[in-house]
Amino acid sequence: MKTWVTSTFDWFFLISANFFILFCIAIAASRFGKIRLGGPDAKPQYNYGGWLAMLFAAGVGIGLMFFGVYEPLTHTLNSPLGIDPQNIAVAREAGMSATIFHWGLHAWAIYGLVGLALAFFCFNRQMPLTLRSAFFPLFGKAVWGPFGHFIDVMAVLATIFGLSTSLGFGAEQIAAGLHHLFNIPASNLTKILLIVVIMIMALISVIAGLDKGIKRLSELNMGMATMLCLFVLVTGPTLLIFEQLWHTTINYLVYLPRFSNWIDRTDTAFYHGWTIFYLAWWISWSPFVGMFIARISYGRTIREFFAWVLLMPTIISIIWMSTLGGTGLDQYFNLGVKALAEMPPELSLYVMLEGLPFAGIVSAISVVLIAIFFVTSADSGSLVIDTMTAGGKMNAPVVQRIFWCTATGLVAIALLVGGGMASLQALTIAIGLPFCLVLLLMTVSLYKGLKEEPVP
Repeated sequence: MKTWVTSTFDWFFLISANFFILFCIAIAASRFGKIRLGGPDAKPQYNYGGWLAMLFAAGVGIGLMFFGVYEPLTHTLNSPLGIDPQNIAVAREAGMSATIFHWGLHAWAIYGLVGLALAFFCFNRQMPLTLRSAFFPLFGKAVWGPFGHFIDVMAVLATIFGLSTSLGFGAEQIAAGLHHLFNIPASNLTKILLIVVIMIMALISVIAGLDKGIKRLSELNMGMATMLCLFVLVTGPTLLIFEQLWHTTINYLVYLPRFSNWIDRTDTAFYHGWTIFYLAWWISWSPFVGMFIARISYGRTIREFFAWVLLMPTIISIIWMSTLGGTGLDQYFNLGVKALAEMPPELSLYVMLEGLPFAGIVSAISVVLIAIFFVTSADSGSLVIDTMTAGGKMNAPVVQRIFWCTATGLVAIALLVGGGMASLQALTIAIGLPFCLVLLLMTVSLYKGLKEEPVP
């Protein structure tokens, strides 16, 4: 099913993702950009630092840790767009640009669209914080019937399986790190025990609530991730990283039209195996990440919302990939560390850190950082599922949060043991196709809703 979806509907995913970016930019630049989520007198619940930290809490942080070294090197050695990999300079440009393409504007426009729709209809129209509310302008009271039930059930399933994929990545990388550092076998038993321990920690955070639990862990996460990035910047090839950062930013914009093109693509393996896979993955994650973003964005204007939800994560992704990925590329091409290309993706971060001072200590800290990203993914995901299944209530009973946190951990274990990461990813992709249609309908409904809202 994964192969069929990515190869048959490749054009549909890419056209839709391109449209979502243009739609978000148009809404932000229009008169609707002045509308404040929650009404003219609404005040933001969180400062910019806490808000930004929590944007990465919903599963995205684990992905950056997992692919930060692996993806730039892989795309350089297996160049997209038919570029000759022997031309190392051009291959590096295209490889890094491809990485940012997957983690930049296209991903965050999908999340931002869902986040804005849910926040607007919840905070400005006083509707439940569920996906069905975003379709009220189109379908009216029908959203409270079977159609709405179908949308919300699909959203819950997409969230559970998208979150399970994220947890699976985390378990793989932590297990690989423990094996690398302490020779603990990276077996299924180890991964199951890791998921159990992490879910217990997530339960504690979930019980503590959004402000005391998730917010504090997210800020700790961002602090540790920033320190790791600075450590690599200072102890790695500093000048090369700064040069890489500049070139990556420019090349991302230069290559953006080519990667956004769906006509006559010759790089089929990259196009289907990476780009379409990622777009379907982000779409299937959108109910989870979008609802969490909506939950924390009360009091922001729409223009401010998109400036931070689209641009800031893209900038952070450029900095992160240029620093960790740039260091990995330097080690491979200039220092001859060929092991970086031979290791599985979950080990690439640790192999790169071996070329820097205090490798053992920093690798151990990285394992802890991944574990905390793991916890914030689990607790924020449980909070979102709990909200959806409670009919949009943002303060549902604690016992329900405990149930969904436990259930999500069990699903992750079942899928991991049943078929490994392949089964997790395939199920996520399969759900992405119908949800792309849902998001296209959501743009129409959101526009209709915004037209009816008084603009300051």
